[in-house]
Amino acid sequence: MSDLIGRTALVTGASRGIGQAIAVRLAARGAVVAVHFGTDEDGATATVDRIVRAGGAAYAVGAELGVDADVETLFAGVEAGLAGRPLDILVNNAAAPPAGALGATTRAAFDHLFAVNVRAPYFIVERALPLFRDGGRIITISSASTRMANATQTSFAMTKGAVETMTLTLANQLGVRGITVNAVAPGATRTATNGPVFDTPGLTELITGMTALGRLGGPDDIADVVAFLASDAARWVTGQVIDATGGLFLGPRS
Repeated sequence: MSDLIGRTALVTGASRGIGQAIAVRLAARGAVVAVHFGTDEDGATATVDRIVRAGGAAYAVGAELGVDADVETLFAGVEAGLAGRPLDILVNNAAAPPAGALGATTRAAFDHLFAVNVRAPYFIVERALPLFRDGGRIITISSASTRMANATQTSFAMTKGAVETMTLTLANQLGVRGITVNAVAPGATRTATNGPVFDTPGLTELITGMTALGRLGGPDDIADVVAFLASDAARWVTGQVIDATGGLFLGPRS
């Protein structure tokens, strides 16, 4: 499928995992993709190389998020790569991981979570909008943690709740330009980075036992949902949080 030919995309946190899968999928469908990385330049280079080897077009952009001048640094690289072209698709994927339970999360860790997971996406959208063509797509990666009580992820879930609210309000604001704004909420998704976590004895069995489709998710499962939202097929979908968990924790399974 080549329905994104002629379009450009920025995917944050695309050096590995879900972000990498999203960048590869959008490029495979024809988009020129800005592959953002925070610290993993080698991973971003590998993502770009993978895209180019498959016949796509991409370039790497480095910027640590959650620090002063992060958005300015990011868009200096993005605009250089765009070379005067507009931006069509923004995927806010980069995020800091859970910092611990109430009483264990330090103020510094809490502030870092909100700086990366909330402040950065908000101001990335703001900075991107002047570059956007009407009819563009903004997609933010949320989490199933917003609908499931998990004491070890309270502060993390708060950040994802914030971007879900941002999604709703921006969809209403930007609809006049034909820009759709949606979020995707993954559940337990195994990647090369977090794989060892799921090797904990009994954990995978516990999670899959609570999942309607009976398995862990993978990066491609999320990338396919994002690619749909980025396409013309999703032109009438906006202000939504798409649950992409395989039916995690829907209720008792008999």
